[in-house]
Amino acid sequence: MGKTAFIFPGQGSQYAGMGKDFYDNSDTAKSVFELASKCSGVDVPGLCFEENENLNITEYTQIAMLADEAAILRVIEEAGYSCDATAGLSLGEYGALLCAGILKYEDAFAVIRKRGIYMQEAYPEGGGMSAVIGAENSLIEKICEDTASETGKTVSIANYNCPGQIVITGDIDAVTKAGESLKAAGAKKVVPLKVSGPFHSALLKSASEKLADALKDISLSPAAIPYITNVTADYVNDVSLTKGLLSEQVCSSVRWQQSMERFFADGFDTFVEIGPGKTLAGFMKRMNKEARVINVDKYEDLEKLKELK
Repeated sequence: MGKTAFIFPGQGSQYAGMGKDFYDNSDTAKSVFELASKCSGVDVPGLCFEENENLNITEYTQIAMLADEAAILRVIEEAGYSCDATAGLSLGEYGALLCAGILKYEDAFAVIRKRGIYMQEAYPEGGGMSAVIGAENSLIEKICEDTASETGKTVSIANYNCPGQIVITGDIDAVTKAGESLKAAGAKKVVPLKVSGPFHSALLKSASEKLADALKDISLSPAAIPYITNVTADYVNDVSLTKGLLSEQVCSSVRWQQSMERFFADGFDTFVEIGPGKTLAGFMKRMNKEARVINVDKYEDLEKLKELK
């Protein structure tokens, strides 16, 4: 019998209307959205359910995404489903920490609101990100290193999403130059991303430091199940390391591909993607065609979980 992991997506898969059918059909989900509003000072149902410009602004996207993921998680747990381990991509790691019982919901909502604001404020002018399609990780790493040393500017890997899809981040000039070098070296495509800053780069150090400060007052509980962190792509066996990893995560590479490979090596064959969209399911297809992914985005998707019992 294989093992099951609950996985949580990051920024970019949000859409207007996400979570509304959970809110309408479940008192549990409704209470989670209301708690998110109370803890963040934001009208979270309005932010998630109605067409608005704020949903795609980092400061607001993060609380919206986490509220949706948390509400769906609670409904899934209430229905009696559980997992053997958990992980989340970037801000999705906070969903994983709720799933593992390490963070309280109130604390997670308060902190993710601050994280969004700090990341929004930290954007240096002239930062950017590009997706690199169809190039080896080692080639991308080398070209980023060479470009950084040639230009004296920051460019590095933000996300190891899946084989053949890597995101680079940093000063826009260096990101553009690295992109040109990658195309010359045989990358299929280099696509500039519509983001307002260089996520997961050293340029977000100020956000990392502020987040570390915000996490100081929060108490963590022992993990009920194992979780894998983005920073090391490994299990965190000592919860006292979690706060440091969360602050480091803001300005270091998200090792999603390596995290999933760790799960595969440990016999995980079923993954439940909790939250909007099917981004992680898409990555999974590129990594392991044998893996089963169940995506729970809409209330009717709960029916799919019956396969787990």
